Amino acid sequence: MSLIVQKFGGTSVGSIDRIEAVADLVIKTKQQGHQVVVVLSAMAGETNRLISLAKQIDNRPNARELDVLISTGEQVSVALLAMAIIKRGHSAISLLADQALIQTDNFFGKARVTDIDSSRLLHELEHGRIVILAGFQGRDSEGNVTTLGRGGTDTTAVEVAAAIKANECQIYTDVDGVYTADPRIESRARRMDTITFEEMLELASLGAKVLQIRCVEAAGRYNVPLRVLSTFAPDQGTLITYEEPQMLDQVVSGIAHNKDEALLTICGVPNTPINLAKILQLLAQHAIEVDMIAQINQKDANIDYAFTVHRNDFEQGLELLQSLVQTLGATEVKGNCNVAKISAVGVGMKSHAGVAGTLFQALAAENIAALLISTSEIKISVLIDEKYLELGVRALHSAFFVIN
Repeated sequence: MSLIVQKFGGTSVGSIDRIEAVADLVIKTKQQGHQVVVVLSAMAGETNRLISLAKQIDNRPNARELDVLISTGEQVSVALLAMAIIKRGHSAISLLADQALIQTDNFFGKARVTDIDSSRLLHELEHGRIVILAGFQGRDSEGNVTTLGRGGTDTTAVEVAAAIKANECQIYTDVDGVYTADPRIESRARRMDTITFEEMLELASLGAKVLQIRCVEAAGRYNVPLRVLSTFAPDQGTLITYEEPQMLDQVVSGIAHNKDEALLTICGVPNTPINLAKILQLLAQHAIEVDMIAQINQKDANIDYAFTVHRNDFEQGLELLQSLVQTLGATEVKGNCNVAKISAVGVGMKSHAGVAGTLFQALAAENIAALLISTSEIKISVLIDEKYLELGVRALHSAFFVIN
């Protein structure tokens, strides 16, 4: 008998019919002799609806109260699924984060799990129940409701799997695995049977929406076996593995893209190392994560610093940088929301030269200019004008994948 955690996203529980179908799938797993913990998102569109209600009150609602509001979506879905399973004659119980003893820090809207007391979960499993757990949410040390950010249910699932020492964490979603590119943009994208954690971590961080980056980080940290499957046509999906492939004929494993990017530039900063530190420290104090960083347009003793942040942090980032202009002796701050990032990822890059040349030749052939560039041992990322995003993804996919 195995202990399995199954996570279902919003589209998987987007209607009563879909919830009924998930109930059948979960019961099938139980009947195969497994103990099952199910982690659910809110029904599709519910979180957006709740955010819209909040913004009708205040365009920048209080972060604590927003978490209280948007965490209610999962309470609905877990209760409905528990009802569907009980109706079918099986024992099930729905639990919210405080009932499952999931502790987080107090960064509202982007909290991190700090501890899970598994005693309640294991108690329910020992009594033969299917546990239906609300994903995306937690409680801080003062008992406040917190949420883990977009895609946070994936993270809940992996953290719970680690806490209860599950044999596998299965992420059910509306796609049947991890593809070489987004199939909605590149119709010739292929599903991968396996992918390394290293590659999946890069793809997730670079915009691949299949898994949230914190989920992949947690799976790698706790050695949790992770599999991505489709709720609508379940099969073997894609296994995320610790083992690198023996044959690296395919240098690039996948093309990722991210539209949730914004470019911030602070110009004419006196070129001393402490000034860049001050900029990044101020943003970090407000929980604004910086992605790509570049030093550009160096003139005499001054320099421009350009970096990208999540688009949701753009307005606050601009305000914070404006507050530093006089302090640093800078000249001005610029911002651009009409940008996107495309990336090529693959462990094969470690031992193959020429990947960068192929990538930039493919972009140049489509007259796509690079605004910023970032590299690591297994990835190359390029910030481009958003209007060229889909064209850029298709160009890179064609450059790196032989289409049969």
